[in-house]
Amino acid sequence: MPIKRSLDQPSSLPSKKAKSLVCSEQQKGEHPEESLRPSSLSEYIGQAPLKQVLSVAIAAAKGRADTLDHLLLYGPPGLGKTTLSLILASQMGVQCKITSAPALERPRDITGLLLNLQPGDILFIDEIHRLNRVSEELLYPAMEDYRLDITIGKGQGSRIRSLNLPKFTLVGATTKVGSLSSPLRDRFGLIQRLNYYTVPELIEILERTANLLQMPMTPAGAHVIAMRSRGTPRIANRLFKRVRDYSQVEQVNPISAELASKALDILNIDPKGLDQSDRLFLQTIIQQFQGGPVGLDAVAAATGEDIKTIEEVFEPYLLQIGYLSRTPRGRVATQAAYGHLGIDWSR
Repeated sequence: MPIKRSLDQPSSLPSKKAKSLVCSEQQKGEHPEESLRPSSLSEYIGQAPLKQVLSVAIAAAKGRADTLDHLLLYGPPGLGKTTLSLILASQMGVQCKITSAPALERPRDITGLLLNLQPGDILFIDEIHRLNRVSEELLYPAMEDYRLDITIGKGQGSRIRSLNLPKFTLVGATTKVGSLSSPLRDRFGLIQRLNYYTVPELIEILERTANLLQMPMTPAGAHVIAMRSRGTPRIANRLFKRVRDYSQVEQVNPISAELASKALDILNIDPKGLDQSDRLFLQTIIQQFQGGPVGLDAVAAATGEDIKTIEEVFEPYLLQIGYLSRTPRGRVATQAAYGHLGIDWSR
């Protein structure tokens, strides 16, 4: 059924806010700092099961001279969802248009993006769980039938106009797959999770980064940075750059284990990758609330942190490494957290 949504003036151009977040794979800078992203699946490190699935999908689509099926990628931030979309576009020989769901505030924003797609293009929407209802409903016929249904005018004088769209691939990225509505989630042909990276995988990523940025680093130095990177390539590359800064200021290279440890200690990032805010969060639960269970509102008030920050930034990694437990009654610091902070578990 056509979507009956009023558009005062259909436009083929997205709003300035949406347009500012749209780019193509060809627009990436040539500076080494901007070229750390791998350009093919063979260069992409980690996520072996996902790469196998995507390799099959790419080969099958090319064999049929067809577009890729719509793809939903979910998992913690910083694991490479945007990079994968650019790789897919590169290997399919098409452009990748990138935007973010919060930028698609009005119907004309998503309409403009869809109408400017070329055959086979990939449309990447980050934080797709934050799409508003009107934009989401406009996507339904676009994803299924490559058709855009718009309502022009209001009241009795309104009329529905259907516009044909070229076949394209929608790649959605989310950290909260459960927040997607069932109608939207069910329209994706492939739904894949990205997992945290292992230390050896992060070391491989760091060695690649060091080579691209022409900064010598020992295997032990890479290991120190990888251990403190919270299983996330984005964090690993960020920490590497801070260690590189320290190395250049101290005029010491290559980056050794000792140098990396000193640099990261200055940043208050401990050997488990916890920063000052993470430790404060755990210390508050242990010292003020006797280790829990304690409600999220109480911890947020005691630490001065936003609830959303605690849920989306602190907790995922602390849960992953076993320092925090969620119970029906609230959050509980585990024995491992006590040990890491040097607090007596039996007190």
